[in-house]
Amino acid sequence: MYDYLIVGAGLYGATMARRLTDAGKKVLVIDKRDTIAGNVYTKKIEGINVHIYGAHIFHTNNKRVWDYVNKFAVFNRFTNSPVANYKGELYSLPFNMYTFNKMWGVVTPDEAKERIEAQKKEAGITEPKNLEEQAISLVGKDIYEKLIKGYTEKQWGRKCCELPSFIIKRLPVRLTFDNNYFNALYQGIPIGGYTKMVENMLEGVEVKLGVDFLKDREGLEAKADKVIYTGPIDEFYDYKLGTLEYRSVRFENEILDIPNFQGNAAVNYTDSETPFTRIIEHKWFEFGKDEEGNDLPKTVISREYSSEWKKGDEPYYPVNDEKNSKLSEEYKALAGKEDKVIFGGRLGEYKYYDMDAVILSALTKADSIVGED
Repeated sequence: MYDYLIVGAGLYGATMARRLTDAGKKVLVIDKRDTIAGNVYTKKIEGINVHIYGAHIFHTNNKRVWDYVNKFAVFNRFTNSPVANYKGELYSLPFNMYTFNKMWGVVTPDEAKERIEAQKKEAGITEPKNLEEQAISLVGKDIYEKLIKGYTEKQWGRKCCELPSFIIKRLPVRLTFDNNYFNALYQGIPIGGYTKMVENMLEGVEVKLGVDFLKDREGLEAKADKVIYTGPIDEFYDYKLGTLEYRSVRFENEILDIPNFQGNAAVNYTDSETPFTRIIEHKWFEFGKDEEGNDLPKTVISREYSSEWKKGDEPYYPVNDEKNSKLSEEYKALAGKEDKVIFGGRLGEYKYYDMDAVILSALTKADSIVGED
């Protein structure tokens, strides 16, 4: 009945569906949720596009990806400039001259660099072996203790000295007064929300929601020549090699009858005593206004609590330690032997993808499929 059955209506599935449909393929997209857009799903509450599964800020240096997403949405000029709250002290993120001035009173890049180098030398770190040592070598002990340690240990549920150094290697550290978190040429939020963007991507594509592929696998597989699967790779194989680990996130959402709660889209709580990692105030992703440019009288906030994943929870971040990396490679070896099933996306590949990387991966795979045909 179909050339391709796509399991999952998130960014990977929607991108594949659009490209394959445009290439003349007959496609069916299914999702076990009753909503499209996967974890970038946004829902309008009090006129605000709320990021139901956590904050998503689109950023990329890839012009092909940027041009592609702009076919389906107009992006605003939002720039991600989070704030760190350490026991009531506020610091700029990413780490930049504003951060160093607040922390140490330094006013020049040379002074900041000297302070970092002195603390790195004092710690005696030459070759960082874990996240703690990597962080101290990047920004010094003071910033590590106040702005990294508590937040990171809450997020990952593990001590920083037990986490691999590469987790923090891409952390921006700037000796300039630049508050833009991402080193990206293109950045913004789709006006009207991500759900609207994904709806446009899936226009003219048959979509069935509330359908659990793994509960009727045989019947659904029989409907198509090929299956593109974006669910958890270990669940596809009924966990026969073992269960891959994730970190999950729980959200506490609150509608407040005030126009402004924290004055910024994201505030990270970096001390270890505060139980949540950050508070998102969704209206500031779109500058506190609706699509007609009117000020919004209320606000919606989300407190994020990081937790160890268990079956039934939503998996968010793969745990990139040696054990899980080895197990994921074993599952990928199984996947490589499949004739009918193609695995893709964050869960299908057990890989932490930024949104632009998900879309590029799907476009590249679709190119190879269309080229083969």
